[in-house]
Parts: sequence; C-alpha cells; structure tokens
Amino acid sequence: MRIVFIGTVHFSLRALERLFDIGADVVGVCTSVDTGENSDYADLGEISRVNQVPCLHVSNVNSAETLEWIRAKRPDVIFCLGWSRLLKRELLELAPMGVVGFHPALLPANRGRHPIIWALVLGLEETGSSFFFMNEGADSGPLISRRSVPIHYEDDAGSLYERITACALNQLDEFVPCLADPDFPLMSQDDALSNTWRKRGAADGRIDWRMPAEGIYNLIRGLTRPYVGAHFDIDGRQVKVWKSEVVRGMPKNIEPGKIVVNPAAPGVVVKCGVDAIRIIEMESGVGLAAGRYL
Repeated sequence: MRIVFIGTVHFSLRALERLFDIGADVVGVCTSVDTGENSDYADLGEISRVNQVPCLHVSNVNSAETLEWIRAKRPDVIFCLGWSRLLKRELLELAPMGVVGFHPALLPANRGRHPIIWALVLGLEETGSSFFFMNEGADSGPLISRRSVPIHYEDDAGSLYERITACALNQLDEFVPCLADPDFPLMSQDDALSNTWRKRGAADGRIDWRMPAEGIYNLIRGLTRPYVGAHFDIDGRQVKVWKSEVVRGMPKNIEPGKIVVNPAAPGVVVKCGVDAIRIIEMESGVGLAAGRYL
C-alpha cells in the first residue's frame, strides 16, 4: 500500500514517525513552510530526508503542481494528518483508496475547528481520537477507527494533546496493516448526532473576570502551550496566562477583577464572578499588587 503523507504540525510528525516505524510504504511527503498559522508547526522535511522519502514544501496543497507531484508517486492512499485547510475534490479522488484524515474528537460529535481547545474550554469530560476517509464535508466521512479519550480535571491542552496523540499512534498500529483489505470494516457517521465547532479568534482568548472562576480555569488550560495562551490586558499590554487554579470560598462582596490577598493561596489571586483564580504561571515583568483591578 503506497502512501503519500500530508501534514504540517507536531502531531503530523509523530504520526509519520510511527508509519516509518511500522514499515509502511511512504512514497512521498507534502508539508508546508512555517507561516505562523499553526502554533504547533512542524517541518516534515528532515524526517523525510532521513528516511530517504521525497518531500515537497507547498503553500497550496490543491494546486495543479502539487497534484501532479502527488500523482507521479502513484499512491494507493493519502494520509492527511494535521492539515487545517480543506482538500478539493480532485485531491480527494486522486488515490484509489481515498484520503485518510484525523480529528481529535469522538466523531460524529464535535466536528470543526480547534477540537482540543473547545473540549477543555467547555469543560467536557470526554473527547476522542478518530480516523476517517475524507470527503468534501468537514470531518464527516466514514470512520476507520475511533477511540474515547477521557478528560481529567487537571488536564490542559498540552497533556490532552499528548494523550490523544498516544491513542492515535496505537490506532495506526492497529489499522494501517489491514487498511488495504477490501473487507476492512468502515463505520458511517450519523449526521443527526453531529455538531460543528466554529473557528476561534483572538477575542475568544480574552479573560473576562466576571465569568465564574471554573470557566476561566477551563479557558486558561484550553489555550495553554502548545497554543497561544489566554490573556488579559493591563497598562496597554496583553499578558498571557499559562496556568491557574480555582480558589473557592471567596467573599461575595468583592468585585470581579480585583486582586485580593488570600493567605490560603499565595500569589496573584483575582476575584471572579464566582470564586477566584490564582495565577500560577504567566508572562513575566508584570507587577500585580493587591487591590488593583484587572
């Protein structure tokens, strides 16, 4: 089974490494230059060179030049893992078996953008790892392999990213050797059970101290590394917060956004709409004295 691999993030690198490790016949790799669009960008050029596989850096994976390069590799199947732009029909239909995609959610639920971030920000207790054959919809094609991944209260974007990745690599071990079997079982998705998460913007990462502390905690852990970080503004500066914890039992007569002194939780403690947040890690060089408002 001849494979052309497309990807451009850290997960892509890990998945490509696993394909090489299990002896998959990878005949070409498409990756991109770093445009700054992906905070977890990874260049697949070096791993391709080490494994003596041709690698093409592209800006438009749907271009005629890219399609011709892929077609010349005569792939049986294309793996597109970690590529946020939609593939056009010509590319989806180029390989006889189709294009394998990946979505870090329990499809058909939670299709769309930023699934790891949304799962944490919304306080979900479960997500998933789903491989599927891509079609012209968003994460809507027939499922190849799907696994549930629990979300723990102490998880953040980094730890959940790693656990989903570990699950996905095990799935590759299981299904790649069998995928070319014409009797390989696929599972259709029930669109009635689906929803689609929207794209997040910079405003979605701004901390609103009027929210309950639980919601702010979820926002901070959802946007922490490898992502862009939640933020608040002070003195004309945007300050990133990377780690926090909820402080409960705060007096109700303190306004949201006020920095308070709490002997039980030393450091910067900010009153929220309900309870408070202790900032454990944030950008340095910011003075936050008790009594100040954010």
